[in-house]
Amino acid sequence: MKDPRAIILYPIVTERAVNLKDKANKYTFCVVREANKIEIKSAIEELFKVKVLRVTTIQMKGKPKRLGRFEGKRASWKKAICTLNPGDKIEIFEGV
Repeated sequence: MKDPRAIILYPIVTERAVNLKDKANKYTFCVVREANKIEIKSAIEELFKVKVLRVTTIQMKGKPKRLGRFEGKRASWKKAICTLNPGDKIEIFEGV
């Protein structure tokens, strides 16, 4: 199994992600594209000492960008939304 810190890249703190956290106890993370739901679940449980009930993953396509006459594309990435057991919470999101 991979190191949990190599699977979970960083938390996503957007307005939508904060609303999901407050209303449905769901936390959002950017993860490695090759990671599957089982690896993500075990990494979250090991890193934050919480119980994960469900993991939903989404492949986010990179947006096209321009700088003058030059065109390019941002990198594609993977987003994971983790539903935690009622009563559990992740401290890094508190106070956001």
